[in-house]
Amino acid sequence: MSLRPFHIAFPVDDLRAARHFYGTVLGCPEGRSADHWIDFDLFGHQIVAHLKPKAPDAAPTHTNAVDNHEVPVPHFGVVLTPEEWDGLAERVKAAGISFIIEPYTRFKGEVGEQSTMFFLDPAGNALEFKAFNDLSQLFAK
Repeated sequence: MSLRPFHIAFPVDDLRAARHFYGTVLGCPEGRSADHWIDFDLFGHQIVAHLKPKAPDAAPTHTNAVDNHEVPVPHFGVVLTPEEWDGLAERVKAAGISFIIEPYTRFKGEVGEQSTMFFLDPAGNALEFKAFNDLSQLFAK
């Protein structure tokens, strides 16, 4: 499967914290930057952290139930190989990042079986990383 890289821009309230989290904890190489944004290479995809001060009355994250877990909405992430997923889970744990949903296998023994984990960046953006032992299950019904 040959995919084109996606691009997403998202708000952060502290560029220094974003640089540490995405660059050091997640291991994303840094691209161009300015005083109010930073490009990162997230497993071949361009993500851009844009500085936006946090609103004092920011609404709590919305969730939807999936496989008996409350999944935060919105969220973004990447589908990794099982080996990359295991390595990322270990890096996140070693960095002391709290999981919203601990790494586990979702839909075990069913169509769409996948490994998944959710955690927040320092600005409160929800991230999900998945892995499939059988990538043909990505869009299976």
